Amino acid sequence: MSAVIQPGANAPFASIAHGDPARAIVFDARGDVPLSTFLDQVRGVAATLPTAHHAINLCEDRYRFLVAFCAVAMRGQVNLLPPSRAPAAVDEAMAQHPDSYCIGDAALSPAPERYLRLPDTLPERIGETPMIDDDALVAIGYTSGSTGRPHANPKTWGSFRRSTAQNLAALGDLWPEGDAHIVATVPPQHMYGMEMSVLLPLLGPVAVHAARPFFPEDVAQALAHANAPRILVTTPVHLRALLVSGCVLPPLRAIVSATAPLPAELAIEAEQRFACEVREVFGSTETCVIARRRTALESAWTPLPGVRLAPQPDGTAVHAPHLATPVVLADLVEVDADGRFVLRGRNADLLEIAGKRASLGDMTRKLLAIPGVEDGVVFQMDTPGEGGVCRIAALAVAPTLDEPAILAALRRTIDPVFLPRPLRRVDALPRNETGKLPRERLVELLQST
Repeated sequence: MSAVIQPGANAPFASIAHGDPARAIVFDARGDVPLSTFLDQVRGVAATLPTAHHAINLCEDRYRFLVAFCAVAMRGQVNLLPPSRAPAAVDEAMAQHPDSYCIGDAALSPAPERYLRLPDTLPERIGETPMIDDDALVAIGYTSGSTGRPHANPKTWGSFRRSTAQNLAALGDLWPEGDAHIVATVPPQHMYGMEMSVLLPLLGPVAVHAARPFFPEDVAQALAHANAPRILVTTPVHLRALLVSGCVLPPLRAIVSATAPLPAELAIEAEQRFACEVREVFGSTETCVIARRRTALESAWTPLPGVRLAPQPDGTAVHAPHLATPVVLADLVEVDADGRFVLRGRNADLLEIAGKRASLGDMTRKLLAIPGVEDGVVFQMDTPGEGGVCRIAALAVAPTLDEPAILAALRRTIDPVFLPRPLRRVDALPRNETGKLPRERLVELLQST
């Protein structure tokens, strides 16, 4: 059954995009795309889509992703957002959903089976603003796989609308005058990218850059296309690269960061260098964004409106208006009387060996604190070693250090029973587009060195 319904039908419904038809929804070096043109092209592309239940959105251009995402939803189909656009991940998603096709904007070689490439000039069709049933399933997002195999997370249009309203309440004070221009370094297929660079421009007074800049110079160029107030949506990995590069950015109103813990030192340096607030948001594919903090000044997180966290033995239950039922995360938290909370690690990160306890996250921070270590991670292997305990391993990017020197530095801060063995020096860590480290890739890299 189609997700699109007409006004007056006996079901909850909401428009797929809000605002004045003349407002900009996307911009780039060529100028602005008004909402009216966007909706014409959504209707035009929707009319060309094949009959199916699921579509894997592979568009690299953020504007074309937006058009395809809304066209798929308008046809009553579900957007599949696999954790990677690598051929193996796409093939796996299609195998799990045999009634699916792929839609993209590039000439892929080899192309996935049942691949629909958007034309260079998008078709247009005049009509009413599409109205989407709040209960309609519009997307299935997948976890990153950093703690194991990716898991599917269905999202309805109503849940997306409610979570976006919370994000606007939590971030809107950064652009009180409205019409913020966002440049995002994260892909729209990732849930953080979906929230900040797809849903915000659809449902809020926000326009987004069509590209996904990667290198510091590309970020600066994209921001130069933006009007004030400029907002940079990024990750700790990209933020660190911007600072190291010494690249000069146009004046920023704020930087928003997520996908991995943001060190306070990095947030402080970024605020000083770019003369703006760095606001970190906390969430997951399962929950969407649920909290915020100004990391340069505070360690505790402030929940978004209506969000409540309840610690329990296996993690933390998240209650939120956009969640039909509470979601349990593996994160361990301490909640203050006012509802603010501090992260204390994850269940999967906690280790106990010979009666002693340690955290993989804390050991990773100690590895990264070693002068000369540019990037690194400590993780636990799946296969038990001697004594039935799974070994602790580490990978480090440290061009000026050798492995014995890194281990010697770790011995000064880590109990000997938790020293990573093996520890391997590598040229680069296998980070994905959002800076996360899929566990399978870590194991493969360790075994290949």
